[in-house]
Amino acid sequence: MEAELRYDVLVIGAGPGGYVAALRAAQLGMRVVCVDAWCTDEGQASLGGTCLNVGCIPSKALLESSAFYQRVTQEAMHHGIRLAEVGLDLDVMQQRKQRIVQQLTHGIQTLFNKNGVTFIHGHASLSQRDDEGFGVTVTVLSTGTQKVLQARHVVVATGSVPRSLAVAPWLPGKIVDSQGALELTQVPVRLGIIGAGVIGLELGSVWHRLGSQVTLLEAQSEFLPAADRDLAQEAQRALLHEAGLTLQLGVTLESVSEGMEGIEIRYRDHDSARVLNVDVLVVAVGREPCTAGLGLEQMGITLDERGAIPVDAECRSVVPGLWAIGDVVRGPMLAHKAEEEGVAVAERLAGQQPAIDLGHIPWVIYTEPEMAWVGLTETMARQSGRPIRVGKFPFTANGRAKARGMAQGWIKVIACAQTDRLLGIHIVGPEASELIAEAVVALEFKASSEDIARIPHAHPSLSEAFREACLGVDGRSINV
Repeated sequence: MEAELRYDVLVIGAGPGGYVAALRAAQLGMRVVCVDAWCTDEGQASLGGTCLNVGCIPSKALLESSAFYQRVTQEAMHHGIRLAEVGLDLDVMQQRKQRIVQQLTHGIQTLFNKNGVTFIHGHASLSQRDDEGFGVTVTVLSTGTQKVLQARHVVVATGSVPRSLAVAPWLPGKIVDSQGALELTQVPVRLGIIGAGVIGLELGSVWHRLGSQVTLLEAQSEFLPAADRDLAQEAQRALLHEAGLTLQLGVTLESVSEGMEGIEIRYRDHDSARVLNVDVLVVAVGREPCTAGLGLEQMGITLDERGAIPVDAECRSVVPGLWAIGDVVRGPMLAHKAEEEGVAVAERLAGQQPAIDLGHIPWVIYTEPEMAWVGLTETMARQSGRPIRVGKFPFTANGRAKARGMAQGWIKVIACAQTDRLLGIHIVGPEASELIAEAVVALEFKASSEDIARIPHAHPSLSEAFREACLGVDGRSINV
């Protein structure tokens, strides 16, 4: 079938990586089309992928609402604020979340219109490759019709999907994935979560603040194994001992079934048989690349052991003209990592030479206190063989944190003992998601701890803690 339309760039997927790649390519003067299949429950196209529709954005909306509710019910009295009655209207909270989602997803369509990006709603699959300038052919199925498009370059940005467990098959409203957990219409009295990673901790925080008894079951024997050990221990203490979440580590699931007392979970914990009954069970055991139906095999692409598309350091696949970014390739499954790759690919197509250091991609967990880190952990730094020095500053000694009533946690800085160059920054505490940006800038510009220590920071501010931690590398913190 002859191609109906030809483009310079065709992007498959309109999540953070895809829509950003499309916009940047259009800014650089290319003719761009973006194809995405996401539908709302009403069958309408909705841009933004998992992140905007059922992931990052709605979860942060509920985290903010639930934190607000917790502050009103538990902390207002400490500020001298007396409240006669406080109630929870979950319907209104969910409606607020959905309004935010709709505003942002509609905003992407506005950006597409502004920048001249063509959007097609439908399922895209790679058909073939030719060598006549328009290298990749894509077939799009949309509302019962078929379109054949050709592009010089195709960028696969189809994201990821929740990983399922055979032992815990989905049961609407009772055994759900992360999307289902964000759409609950009642606060469960007992909520179980399989997986104590980023998603499990954030979802657990939302519903615990609203009144659920939350139990997390984690297969790993170590809490947050990818994080710095100090950070993981501080977070575990804050979330479990103070916030009230319940965590079981080293768990082996045996069965999950619906019983008289709700969802019954049978598992082993350190060789002891245990039973947990909950009203709702959330399966949050990670995500896997979304590549089904793309036709990668017929293009000569074999997925790696993670189910990801193999690419080089610049996101090129083995097929000329075919690129892949975000959750479908190596590296962390983070929206901002996908955005950076989307911009970089578009600029490479325009002849530019951008570079991305995956080691400088920040990680954030939006619990309370928040957690964020970038660069090497202390263990990784020591294992690299280089001598290091460590500075740490507690938020209990930070005036702004004390005034806000959020003085949990600290900032930890790891620097090379020989060059003083910063190697890693780890934060547990208020606004860690915002504070980590300065740390990323410092790593990108190869700053030393002395550089940050010599830069004035506003007083009083949370960011002073970063400066104090850098001063601590040399043993000269002022306020501790």
